[in-house]
Amino acid sequence: MKKLTSRETLERLKERQNAVILAHNYQRPEVQDIADFVGDSLGLATKAAETDAENIVFCGVDFMAEIAKILNPDKTVLHPDTGAKCPMAAMVDPESLGWLTADHPEAAVVAYVNTSAAVKAASHICCTSSNAAKVIQSLEQDTVIFVPDHNLGQYAKRSVEGKNLLLWPGICPTHHKITPDDISAFQRSHPEAEVLVHPECRPEVIDLAHQVLSTGGMTNHVRQSEGREFIVGTEKELCYRLSRECPDKDFYPVEKALCPNMKKTTLDKVLKSLQNLTPQVSLPQNIMQQASRPLQRMMDMGRGD
Repeated sequence: MKKLTSRETLERLKERQNAVILAHNYQRPEVQDIADFVGDSLGLATKAAETDAENIVFCGVDFMAEIAKILNPDKTVLHPDTGAKCPMAAMVDPESLGWLTADHPEAAVVAYVNTSAAVKAASHICCTSSNAAKVIQSLEQDTVIFVPDHNLGQYAKRSVEGKNLLLWPGICPTHHKITPDDISAFQRSHPEAEVLVHPECRPEVIDLAHQVLSTGGMTNHVRQSEGREFIVGTEKELCYRLSRECPDKDFYPVEKALCPNMKKTTLDKVLKSLQNLTPQVSLPQNIMQQASRPLQRMMDMGRGD
């Protein structure tokens, strides 16, 4: 009798369990390959809200799986490795945020999606890297507390007018380690290449970019661009997706830009998660209800790129 491959086993399990697999652009190549949808935070949030599947397998970090649960409170959301956590999201908590809001009661709180459900619940509206400036500009309040990514907040500030932005001192370690020297070295060896960087990068890296985009924005831009070479300033695994979708183009990743937490999800863990329908994401009912409002406001805003 023929032994089933992991891919065949997974497809059968997915059908039996009425499951959908969502994977972030930074996941391992083999995990991207078995996903029903690969995307950025906003794209994944949208797919999570639209799915008819009973079970959602979320291949990403903790806050992303939480978003899927918040948007689908009556469905089972599986997070194959509960140790896959976002260090940036851990840089702000509701208690610390409360100290700042107490000092600025007139301020609106904008929470980047890279935050815990509890922080989202204490916010007015959420944003992604693609619509942060659009979200901030839309608010009636003149003072805006932005958590937790300082680099993204600084980038949004460049195109926001009439707002007093209070930026939380958080960073994405993976993006923050990308330096101007990393980009300049590629530019010297590939002078015709277009530079794409993520807005979580340092301001001095952003200054070298031709385009500053979310991972979804980068993917769309590359598809439409007449350019043939791209220096990609974000987590290196995006280049796998770009190369797969645009095989006639060349992509140069910053190799050290690797998120170890995104790599914790493996094909075997996805299989086990589907087999056992564990680990399941569980959140307090009141937190889900409170966090759903700022998330929905964000989704209603759409993209900014």
